[in-house]
Amino acid sequence: MSKPLNKDKRLEQAPAIHPTGWNNPPALTDLKADLTSAEADHSNVVSKVVKWEENLKGTLSAEVKIPKNKSTIQPKLIRKQAEWRYSALSEPFLSSVNIFKADPVTYEDVRAAKQNELVLNHQFNNKLRKVPFINKYVRSAVNKGTSIIKTGWVYKDKVEKVIEPIYQFEETDDEQYIAYLEEVIQAYQADPITFERKQDKYVVDAIQLSMADGVPYIPVQIGEQEVDKVTVIANHPTAEIRPLRNVIIDPTCEGDYTKANFIIDQFESSLSALQEAGIYSNLEYINIDNASPLSASTTELANPSSFMFKDKPRKKIVVHEYWGYWDIDGSGVTKPIVASFVGDVLIRLADNPYPHGKLPFVVVPYLPVEDSVYGEPDGELLEDNQKVIGAVTRGMVDLMAKNANGQRGVAKDALDYTNLKRYKAGEDYEFNPNTHPERAFFIHKFADIPRSAEYMLNIQNNEAEGLTGVKAFHNGISGGALGNTATGVRSALDATSKRDLEILLRLAEGIIEVGRQFTAMNAVFLDEPEVVRITNEEFEQIDSEDLAGSIDIRLTISTAETDNAKAEQLAFMLQTTGQTLGLEMIQLVLAEIADLRKMPELSKKIKMYQPQPDPIEQEKAMLEVELLKAQIQQISGKAYESQSTAILNQTKAGTEQAKQKMLSSTADKLDLDFVEQRTGTTQARELEKQGEQARANMALAALKESISKLK
Repeated sequence: MSKPLNKDKRLEQAPAIHPTGWNNPPALTDLKADLTSAEADHSNVVSKVVKWEENLKGTLSAEVKIPKNKSTIQPKLIRKQAEWRYSALSEPFLSSVNIFKADPVTYEDVRAAKQNELVLNHQFNNKLRKVPFINKYVRSAVNKGTSIIKTGWVYKDKVEKVIEPIYQFEETDDEQYIAYLEEVIQAYQADPITFERKQDKYVVDAIQLSMADGVPYIPVQIGEQEVDKVTVIANHPTAEIRPLRNVIIDPTCEGDYTKANFIIDQFESSLSALQEAGIYSNLEYINIDNASPLSASTTELANPSSFMFKDKPRKKIVVHEYWGYWDIDGSGVTKPIVASFVGDVLIRLADNPYPHGKLPFVVVPYLPVEDSVYGEPDGELLEDNQKVIGAVTRGMVDLMAKNANGQRGVAKDALDYTNLKRYKAGEDYEFNPNTHPERAFFIHKFADIPRSAEYMLNIQNNEAEGLTGVKAFHNGISGGALGNTATGVRSALDATSKRDLEILLRLAEGIIEVGRQFTAMNAVFLDEPEVVRITNEEFEQIDSEDLAGSIDIRLTISTAETDNAKAEQLAFMLQTTGQTLGLEMIQLVLAEIADLRKMPELSKKIKMYQPQPDPIEQEKAMLEVELLKAQIQQISGKAYESQSTAILNQTKAGTEQAKQKMLSSTADKLDLDFVEQRTGTTQARELEKQGEQARANMALAALKESISKLK
């Protein structure tokens, strides 16, 4: 590496960076002009943050003049309130295994929404170190009033020379191999991801080729070759909580960081780290001594260390990373760019590499301030209360310190020298009868603290709890600390939970924006298939092509109080209607209660539960079914028999009616014959019949005679 150059020589020799297609690239002076113009507004913000941090630590202000030999104690009221706030805001993010929920905008985006949801939760849980990230995110907001998240993408791989065999695939009729192939195909179809992890690539290729052509192929090694094997070590998005002091935001953005024309991030690095990144140039022109954090003339960095490496590759330097918009082609329309410089050397100038085209920052205010991107912490509200509590507490300590508690005094004429030694040794002694012991001996005690001091402390603590909505239990943790009645306690908790939820929604919106930026980057940068664990036994492989689509991202978080209220309502619903609900509905309600109680494993078991029947009960049920069938058959037989009997009886009734009719007709005929015989009608009819027969016979004889004559 060349020797450090002086400023003028360095500016002359450092080549300008002119990206392809940029007709109007920004000069280093243009970028530093934005930095210089914004430093005044940024310094005002930093001064407030410094004051809030000192109050949080309980550091006495320089304005408070403490006389010599007086107490300097400062109770940490702000810190006490913040400690109760940390867990309340962190728990909703950390208690849920999967906090991201992706909803499709159209029907075609259903698969993309599901895949993005799986990838986001996987990356957030396993790539970002979720617990430290959320803790730092919440504490930055609570302590400093603002959290700034910087997103990015990390890619690392390792290339090594390996000897790999060369295979070609041939058709085969080996029955033993075909049987083996059928078994491995079944295993591959059952779980392709696990199979590919455990098997060699040529085995997987043979299976896929055999399945595609429907012909068994066997791999045959025909040689070896040396190839470069690329192993991907890291390929995922990143999110980092940046110190508020180190990030300078465009002061003209009118309180909306998404409208900022630039955001400058200042961070410590080294020549070795910059060289390893592979995206910087002109590193040999950097003056290491003038670019160290301790000698930097720009805005003070957060917590600069006095330790410095002596060797140049590791020696810390301050890098300014400029993210903003610039008219790079002279068309009058700005485009997103990124530039980095160290001192007076520009080391990077390029297009914004991220596909979302935004500045890779998310700014989240704790308590919003009108027309400002920065928020305020609770410490801004509690500053006066902490000062008053500190003054009263120091007064009480000074009052007690003026008393020699436990010190004993003895009247000079009460004891002689010998008895005084016995008294000090704790032995029996003789005292002068002229002086009563109650007046001769005196034990010093602490002076009573006035009730007004305790009253003043209670007023300040109560006012502090009223300002923040945080019950810090300054009188101790007890059931009566929240109220004397159940209604009062519920009202206090409801009011507190609403205030916590309002803060939580702002923090959640910041994480949602991070998720949106992750989604845009995943669709472009996620080259290798991502394997996501759904359960302990179930995995899913996701390709970047599956992530394209229009989706809405939201967080499945809520406060413990709201979850508890919902769980109690569902439990009451089960108590009142559980007897009439079916097993399926009861399972749904119980699973929802388990989710609200942050028991995802129990919720899954409830959803998947299928009651196993008792063999005895099952056999009893079968017998009961058979008994019912037999009873039905018996009843059906009786019904058929009754129906047949009814038909027979109906037939018999007709027969009897016919018989009755026949008997009636016979009786009528007999009566008629009797009458006709009595009146001679029968005889007359008989004589008439005989006369007609005689006449017919005579006519027949005459006819026959006529016929004979004709012959």
